[in-house]
Amino acid sequence: MNTTKADRQSTIQLITIAIVVYNAKTDLEKTILNVIEQANKNIEFIIIDGGSTDGTLEVIKKYEKYLSYWISEKDKGIYDAMNKGWEQANINSHILFLGAGDIIMQLPLAQDLNPYSIYYGDVILGDSGIFKATVDFRLKIGNTIHHQALLIPKKLHLQSPFNIMYKVYADFDFNQRLLKSKANFIKTNHLRSYVLPDGFSQHYKTLEWYFIIKNNFGLFYAILGYIYFKYQKILK
Repeated sequence: MNTTKADRQSTIQLITIAIVVYNAKTDLEKTILNVIEQANKNIEFIIIDGGSTDGTLEVIKKYEKYLSYWISEKDKGIYDAMNKGWEQANINSHILFLGAGDIIMQLPLAQDLNPYSIYYGDVILGDSGIFKATVDFRLKIGNTIHHQALLIPKKLHLQSPFNIMYKVYADFDFNQRLLKSKANFIKTNHLRSYVLPDGFSQHYKTLEWYFIIKNNFGLFYAILGYIYFKYQKILK
């Protein structure tokens, strides 16, 4: 049985790992097992399912005893599901989102994290090599960090952070808003993930990218971001 968020709140520093999934039975189990392996690091484990009909629910129920919370219901897209995971996360946790098939390769201990700092690391993009994450001026024109290797304290944003008006890049929007807020980003070699290729954000939506940058940093950076976006598409 799922516990309520109020029942789970504590003063212990945690890492909340939230898997968002829809009809991904084949890939989900290996990600669940990977998260279970991290249990010695003060993990709160959440799964948000979008109402799967392919046997995904049976996989979730198989590992229910390891879960702090799970739900299966229709949603308004991936970022609505991620908002649900955020809402359920303990206020004293750093939150990390995974998709089915993603794997954590390195994860720091929860007690080693500053409660108000954001931690990020590199990701392995399938067989395409290593994505070297960075947070500097380049985040103003492109999404230079991936949520699979990004630990954000819930205390920095208590309410649902993802704007579901954006269908593909709401995480990019949130990352930019964190940068604007002068949040403290720390890169660490103790955080690294493998990302399943051909993920959701591979569905390019140029105008959405443009409007996110324009709303956060203005027209000049939006034009630079548009050029950068087009260049990245050519490279791929």
